[in-house]
Amino acid sequence: MYFKTMAKLNARRNGLLAEDEKGFTLIELLVVIIIIGILAAIAIPVFLNQRTSAWKSSVESDLKNAAVAVETYGTGNNGSYTGFTDNDTVLDSPGDTLIKVSGGNHIKVHVVDANSYTITGWNDNISTGGQQYLSGSGGIQKWSDTQAHS
Repeated sequence: MYFKTMAKLNARRNGLLAEDEKGFTLIELLVVIIIIGILAAIAIPVFLNQRTSAWKSSVESDLKNAAVAVETYGTGNNGSYTGFTDNDTVLDSPGDTLIKVSGGNHIKVHVVDANSYTITGWNDNISTGGQQYLSGSGGIQKWSDTQAHS
């Protein structure tokens, strides 16, 4: 069917169509529409997954930036995180805080003790889950679909 359609296209370009042939049949047009529909059905979910991956990467980037800010604070205070100004505050806009957050993202820094902290992050466009940065046990963690937003 495809080759027949392409042959008719080439014949039309070259002016070789018979007198009674004026275009494509309905079946040929339906086949083309079905093929386009199948390609769209494949492409749209892939595109949506890429958007979700981008939002998750944005949260991960904000967590790493927040960790740098907290580490900088700790370095200036002889290794202690006690007294960190944004402790237990949900940061969600690029305001006047020490930590800048990308649009749609939210992060929360929690100083566990003088020597460790936890940073939790999530994005508005992802309905469930979040990611954590744990200073005491290896840094950035994988995205968790069960991570509570708090």
